[in-house]
Amino acid sequence: MSRPVVFSGIQPTGSIHIGNYFGAIKQWVAGQDDAENIFCLVNMHALTVPQDPDVLRDQTLKLAMLLLAAGIDQTKSRLFVQSHVREHGELSWYLSCTASMGQMQRMTQYKEKSEAQRGEARVGLFTYPILMAADILLYRTTHVPVGDDQKQHVELARDLAQRFNATYGDVFVVPEPAIPKAGARIMGLDDPTKKMSKSAAGSYHAVGVLDSPEQIKKAVMSAQTDSGREVRADPARPGITNLLAIYAAATGVTIEAAEAHFANARGYGDVKKELVEILVETLRPLRERYAELSADPATVTELLKQGADAVRPIARATVDNVKRAMGAL
Repeated sequence: MSRPVVFSGIQPTGSIHIGNYFGAIKQWVAGQDDAENIFCLVNMHALTVPQDPDVLRDQTLKLAMLLLAAGIDQTKSRLFVQSHVREHGELSWYLSCTASMGQMQRMTQYKEKSEAQRGEARVGLFTYPILMAADILLYRTTHVPVGDDQKQHVELARDLAQRFNATYGDVFVVPEPAIPKAGARIMGLDDPTKKMSKSAAGSYHAVGVLDSPEQIKKAVMSAQTDSGREVRADPARPGITNLLAIYAAATGVTIEAAEAHFANARGYGDVKKELVEILVETLRPLRERYAELSADPATVTELLKQGADAVRPIARATVDNVKRAMGAL
């Protein structure tokens, strides 16, 4: 691959919301002509907590439909399911033989999630950053689009690649994190001090990309705001700042331009009403295309198979190089 190689992974759990869309998916679509893009539905990562098998299979297929509806183009990119390429798990083992316990114990998300799960935390929760590193390193990835909260995982992939190369010779490409400049951190509508989450409870926490116009209206009009009437981004006023950030992401303008646009607004109600209209129209083509794809799941399944078939030779070559370097082949 002569062009940059961009790897992006997304779990098929929870409901995809506008934070995922504006912060990641929309930018994935826009960047398809600039690099070799590999998009992976990381269903193996979802297994760190108990999953209903039928639900997980269904959610994986539906997420593929959503990404295709959003504009992921299989003639330009590769979209596939992680578990359909067995080399992900294979490379994860070899990398686990080079990672240190100290590295893994410093992973922030493991600390947070294991404390919440207490004694029920699974070993996979501890080691899944290694699997994430394998996802990235399999394809000679040069860039990984991530938010600030995921940057640590790319740093682990870099560390493991550098350590392996120093020990066994140059096998891996050392990837770089690519943090989006805008739209990467949209906050919850019910609590604008916390990032919008796929797994958060609450009817009005997020706007789902497949929500009906009525659902979008209810969520946005219920959004928490601040005291006062001035429409201006300010860390001390997270409610209106979040609404402006969503407006800017949906329209492609800067926060400053969003502030100027609403300079004559009579209050936050005006901002919310216009934001509802913009989100409904922005998401309408995606919802319509998703409905078309839902009526033909066999075609989507075939596209996923084609994606896995396309990337498997790259993954196989990487694993064989690793095994050869370590003396396992």
